[in-house]
Amino acid sequence: MPSRLSSGTSLEGLPGMALMGQLMEWLSHNARYRLVRRLYHRHEAVAPPALFLGGVGWDALTLERVGAWSDNVILGGYLVLLGGAIALALLDRHLPSLPAPLQALTPWALGAIQFFTGGLFSAYVIYYTRSASFTSASLFLLVLVGLLVANEFVWGRERSSYLLVGLYFLAVSCYLTFLLPLLTGQMGTGIFLTSSALSAGLVVGLLLLLRPYGVFGGQWAFRGALGMVGALCAGLLTFYAQSWIPPVPLALQHAGVYHDVTRSDGAFLLRHETSAGLSLWRASGDDPFRYAPGDTVHCFTAIYAPVDFEARVAHRWQRYVPAREAWVETDRIPYRVTGGRRTGYRGVTYKTHMTPGQWRVRVETARGRPIGRVAFEVVADSSQAPSFTTHRYE
Repeated sequence: MPSRLSSGTSLEGLPGMALMGQLMEWLSHNARYRLVRRLYHRHEAVAPPALFLGGVGWDALTLERVGAWSDNVILGGYLVLLGGAIALALLDRHLPSLPAPLQALTPWALGAIQFFTGGLFSAYVIYYTRSASFTSASLFLLVLVGLLVANEFVWGRERSSYLLVGLYFLAVSCYLTFLLPLLTGQMGTGIFLTSSALSAGLVVGLLLLLRPYGVFGGQWAFRGALGMVGALCAGLLTFYAQSWIPPVPLALQHAGVYHDVTRSDGAFLLRHETSAGLSLWRASGDDPFRYAPGDTVHCFTAIYAPVDFEARVAHRWQRYVPAREAWVETDRIPYRVTGGRRTGYRGVTYKTHMTPGQWRVRVETARGRPIGRVAFEVVADSSQAPSFTTHRYE
């Protein structure tokens, strides 16, 4: 049963309500606005999914990289507008009447929620995909993709207040997870805990602002909304502890193993075997790696990080031992990544005395959160004079 507005609490006196009324009055006399409004109402059944896909498409065309401040400002604006649209939808659902300016905006609330949700979560999928590669952190990406797809279907069945609260918390949390490292130039457990606490605080603050207007029918309903925020916060902390959340804003731009890596005039020269008919593919490295006694295996990676950002990463060399059916670590070699290069900070580690078999190099942060992985096979070199090609990486 819809709750009633608390006695003595009114929306009429909210700051900016008079200005909003003047704006809506002006729009109501604008021929283009009236045309758009008629088209929206005429196709109201398909407008929300169309706007959702519009938000996704806009991101695909305009997003650059996680360190682009213009993109972060736009996404921050999306968050503010999404919060406003969710608040408007909740007020409209639970109040017997709204002030005239808000009533004029109410028909747009559903479309706005879909557009900004599509824009935000598609951006998160793009950013986190660049940081996760195909590592175990992809589990978090599946959650984001699931939200991206399921949002339309769940909303279409029942406009749950708890769903909107949970959706907004995840949107804010994902945003702050990569924004705070950009602002501080650091990443780690402390930064993640801070982003989680801020996200919970912002959403709980919104709930406290809405509570006097009867959005929650009673104490238990309000506690349920708080419980939703708490449960999602605990879930994110669990994902972080299990290294299932990609280490944004770091992103693996290039990775491969080579016979030799040297530096020349600010570029890296990557030397790999020439393979007939596959020379374009071999530019990403030697797999299989034909190993002869005395050879050195070089693992070259380029990791993108924003300007004024520093982090320690490591190459974890592992060999698969069939008898144990497990990957066994042989070396872990750390180095520091400095941000600012569009093609990524370039680093190389190497190893000698390799044995034939399956190998991989996990690229990870200092705390073990995976950024990417290079898998390759080492085979004994039986050729007398192998042919090599050099690939230049700027």
